[in-house]
Amino acid sequence: MYFLQIIWDPASEGITIFGDFKIHYYSLMWMVAFILGWHITKKIYLREGLNSEKLDSLFMYSVLGIMIGARLGHVIFYQPELIKDDFFSIFLPFKFNGGFKFTGFQGLASHGAAIGMILSMYLYNKKILKKSILWILDRVVVAVSLGAVFVRIGNFFNSEMIGKPASSDLPWAITFAKHDLIARHPGQLYEAFGYIIVFVIIYFTYWKTNKSKQLGFIFGLFLVLLWTVRLFVEQFKIEQVTGREDLFLYMNTGQLLSIPLILTGLYFMFFYKKKLN
Repeated sequence: MYFLQIIWDPASEGITIFGDFKIHYYSLMWMVAFILGWHITKKIYLREGLNSEKLDSLFMYSVLGIMIGARLGHVIFYQPELIKDDFFSIFLPFKFNGGFKFTGFQGLASHGAAIGMILSMYLYNKKILKKSILWILDRVVVAVSLGAVFVRIGNFFNSEMIGKPASSDLPWAITFAKHDLIARHPGQLYEAFGYIIVFVIIYFTYWKTNKSKQLGFIFGLFLVLLWTVRLFVEQFKIEQVTGREDLFLYMNTGQLLSIPLILTGLYFMFFYKKKLN
């Protein structure tokens, strides 16, 4: 069944604007994620009777919190040597060590993005919304779950987070020519498909049930579903850091970081003191 397998060898990783300046498809997918997220959240705010001024502030807090959290999460969890070897590349889209080069914002960790989102929503709620952090988290995760789909599609475009070698008769195996000529599991697409299911469930739960009145439930459901997908799909992906593929009980860094988030989600779904708005 080799004839069904795909060789992924894109002519370009992005759109060249001028010189060496290029907008990577990965960055474009982040832009799509934020734009769609803004429209979804706008519908939610209209339903909740909140004005657009608070929505604009939410967008700024979300972008800064998620991007800063994702970048710092990558450095802390996966590439701490950057702190010593190329400190300014952590915060700027350039490489300084070994020659100055524009790289774009590469190296973003979803676990860091989750932490950054929660912290930014805490600040947003305290300064702007003045409701409850769980109230806003229950609503922004509707958009975040869809955004996660496009982030993983961006990883696929850039041939990042590739999968482990697949059996020769797996019809949807993909060869990432940028890396080697080995047919692999498309781990990024597995994850993207899983996140589509997460989005559908979260979207339905908010719009078609009364669970939005139970503070923390939708946020908890999001944590359980999203990180369960990550926990499962990681077994098809190669390790992001060599030597960490079997850190504990045959789990890698991504799986270990997912477990406390799943447990947190279960707490908010079933054990957190239920309150109605």
